[in-house]
Amino acid sequence: MKNNRLSFNPSSVALLLTAVALLLVLISISMRIIYFAGDGNELHGFTSLFTLGYEKNIPNTFSVLLLFSNALLLWIIFLLKRMQKDTDLLYWAVLSFGFLYMSFDEACQLHERLESPIKEIIGNDNLGIFYYAWVIPGIILVLLLGLFFLRFLLRLPAKTRFFFLISAFLYLGGAIGFELIGGRYHELHGFENFSYYMIMFTEESLEMAGCIFFIWTLLKYIADDFKGVQFQFEKMHEESSAGNS
Repeated sequence: MKNNRLSFNPSSVALLLTAVALLLVLISISMRIIYFAGDGNELHGFTSLFTLGYEKNIPNTFSVLLLFSNALLLWIIFLLKRMQKDTDLLYWAVLSFGFLYMSFDEACQLHERLESPIKEIIGNDNLGIFYYAWVIPGIILVLLLGLFFLRFLLRLPAKTRFFFLISAFLYLGGAIGFELIGGRYHELHGFENFSYYMIMFTEESLEMAGCIFFIWTLLKYIADDFKGVQFQFEKMHEESSAGNS
């Protein structure tokens, strides 16, 4: 039996993911410049394939994987904490399942299905920053979760708590902050213009940045708080001697 250790450097992982995210952002912007500078053709589907904010394309798949990676890392921390009989197990589990749901929502855009029923209640006219009406329950949910996790955050090490808050600020700044801006702009000017796409690309970029920073934070937390933990893969192999059949 041969042990092959798999080691992760949090900064190297974050830099690699950041490089991929930047590349996707630059490609997406370039495709839109070509699209609006030309006759509006989709370049044989490549424009849609690389446009941030679209469903079921390369940037969307990358965002889904980022969210799923956070869910996986949070579950690993939950398992490690359970071995220590930690009192905050519930919070780690809720975070893990929360990110798992977010990855599924990112893939299927479930939150957008709230638009119609909410607009039936509040109306369709002059919604302003609430033009994308799903943000209303979204904001309420964020506030409730903030209250739920408050004690948990206060019990975290100061550095980890600070990094958690930065990650949340980046992600929510995109997912809700720029969604509010984009909704207002969409209501006033429509969405088939370069300015709207720049708002949408900023939103998606902040979401990816928040996810990547959180991945780095969780890897750093595992490295600092569970120094004795090593990820190992065991490979079974047979050694045969000459003359044995």
